Amino acid sequence: MSADALASFAVFAEHLNFTRAAEELHISQPSLHVKVQKLADSLGRPLYRREGRRLHLTPEGEAVARFARDLETRTTSFLAELQGTSPERIPTLAAGEGAFLYLLGETVRTASPRPRLINADRARTLTAVRTGRADLGVAVLDVLPTDLEATPLATYPQTLVVPEDHPLASRPTLPLQDLAGAALVVPPPHGPHRIMLERALRAAEVPWTIAVEATGWPLILHFASLGVGLAVVNGCVRPPKGMVQREITDLPPVPYYAVHLPARHDDPLVEGLLTSIRANLP
Repeated sequence: MSADALASFAVFAEHLNFTRAAEELHISQPSLHVKVQKLADSLGRPLYRREGRRLHLTPEGEAVARFARDLETRTTSFLAELQGTSPERIPTLAAGEGAFLYLLGETVRTASPRPRLINADRARTLTAVRTGRADLGVAVLDVLPTDLEATPLATYPQTLVVPEDHPLASRPTLPLQDLAGAALVVPPPHGPHRIMLERALRAAEVPWTIAVEATGWPLILHFASLGVGLAVVNGCVRPPKGMVQREITDLPPVPYYAVHLPARHDDPLVEGLLTSIRANLP
């Protein structure tokens, strides 16, 4: 394995897109494709797979990317040692939009050193940790990964966001049956929150309709505040002015976890970032 091929694969693993990775490396897309294919051939294992239009790393690809990043870190430290310098280690934190907006803002603002940030959905957050691109990831996990160390951070109820003058706003808590006939602002299909909500409503035999599909809590809340429909969101989400949130008693709570590689358990960089997150949780 050449250092050049490993470094190129690490960039590809970050983007999972040959065009963008080739642009960052200042080489042609065919050249990068050849590098990745030769690396896979030399290892005798496929390093990525295609699902529809998206590329995903295989477990072997994650391991190779992790090795490549570790090699880069060791090389940098070795060269700094030879030159008599001490490079500052800056942690990288991966999380989704909701976590950054409602859980991690104070950590990002006050942590020292301030972490580099990766905004990614749950799957890509886990991949960023597995490949070594992120030192720590924060995500909602209903199933804990067996290859990562997961630390519980906080658990929040699921809530219904409604206008202050809505009839349901007068109740402290709500069962799913109270949503019968409601028009809901929901995420696009196939997302974990949408799948969970549809299954729960179907199991409770609650009829409902889609008011609009929107991506991300801010847009969902914006549509709800415009009166387009009601919204089911995690309890950590802060409703906009004129809206209130009420706990839905028969939906499962939402657990947030911090995840990192098991080998990084005693790493001061990971521990420092984890301590800052715990201290600043709302």
